Amino acid sequence: MKETHEIIYVKAARNSVCCNPRIKLSDVMSVECTNPALCAGVKNMTLCTFTKSEDKQKKKRIEIFSILKVIELITQEYPNAEVVSYGEQDFVVEYIPSPVQPKWLEIGKVVLLCIIVFFGSAFTIMAFNNDVSVGEVFDRFYGQFMGTDKPQVTEMEFFYCIGLATGILVFFNHLGKKKFTADPTPIQVEMRKYEKDVDTTLIENAGRMGHENDVS
Repeated sequence: MKETHEIIYVKAARNSVCCNPRIKLSDVMSVECTNPALCAGVKNMTLCTFTKSEDKQKKKRIEIFSILKVIELITQEYPNAEVVSYGEQDFVVEYIPSPVQPKWLEIGKVVLLCIIVFFGSAFTIMAFNNDVSVGEVFDRFYGQFMGTDKPQVTEMEFFYCIGLATGILVFFNHLGKKKFTADPTPIQVEMRKYEKDVDTTLIENAGRMGHENDVS
C-alpha cells in the first residue's frame, strides 16, 4: 500500500473500559491526522479481540498494552506514516461483557451500602465524641455560663448535631445528586487516586511477569 508521508497523532487513555470483544484503537485512544481517510482507517484498526473461551473463564478481562505495540500495528498497515504519541506509554484495557446489572441487584447494593455507611458513621462519631469527652465539655461549659448542672438534653446538643451535619455536607461538597460547587468532592479525589494506583500496579505487575502486550 503506497501512502504519502503522514503524521498520525495518538493519545492513549490510561484506563479504558469496553463492552465489545473487538477492541478498536478508537475505543482506547484519540487519533488525529490531516488525512481524513487515513485517520478513519487507523481508528478502525483492531487492537485485540477477546474470545468466548476467555469470557467463560472470567467475566472481566484486563490486558496491558504498550504504546509501542500500537505504533507497530499502525506502521505495519501504513509503513510511510509517522506516529507521534502524546498519551500514556502503557495503558490498561478492561473488557466487561455485561456492564449493566439487573435493576434489583443495583437497588440491593445501594440499600446495603446505605445501611453500612449509616451505622458505620454513627459508630465513628460516637467513638470520637467519647474519646474527646464531648459530654464532659458540654457539662463544664453549661455549668460555667448557667451556674447550674446541665440537664440531660439541652440546646447545645441540638446545635452540635446541626453543626456536625452541616460541616460534613460542606466538606464533602455533595448532597444527593447535587454539588454545592464545581470542585470535585474529596471522595472523587480519593477515588481517582485509588484508580491511578491500581492502574500503576497492574502495569508494573504485567511488565515484571512479561504479560504486557509489547513489540516482539
